[in-house]
Amino acid sequence: MTVKTEILDRLFDTIAARKNADPSSSYTAKLYAKGTAKIAQKVGEEGVELALAAVQKNRDEVISESADLFYHMFVLWADAGIDPSEIYAKLAEREGLSGLDEKASRDKG
Repeated sequence: MTVKTEILDRLFDTIAARKNADPSSSYTAKLYAKGTAKIAQKVGEEGVELALAAVQKNRDEVISESADLFYHMFVLWADAGIDPSEIYAKLAEREGLSGLDEKASRDKG
């Protein structure tokens, strides 16, 4: 773990710890209480907001919306029982592969 990823690991740990918290005391717990569909909706919304900020070339909004997307994506992972290490392993597996080759290998499966 590097200094740059420590904040992400701490964020994920905090999010995972709030899975069973009182929804009235935590936005994260409130998302969990609303269920997977609501969590997935929030990920989609944040992705769209990030894309729009990029098209508008609004650097500050790209940064802000990226942070929001990370947060909501981590809530989704924790809800699905996925640990970030699983995502990191998938990225490591793909490292060095041509993006076109990797996509073609998924399309065949």
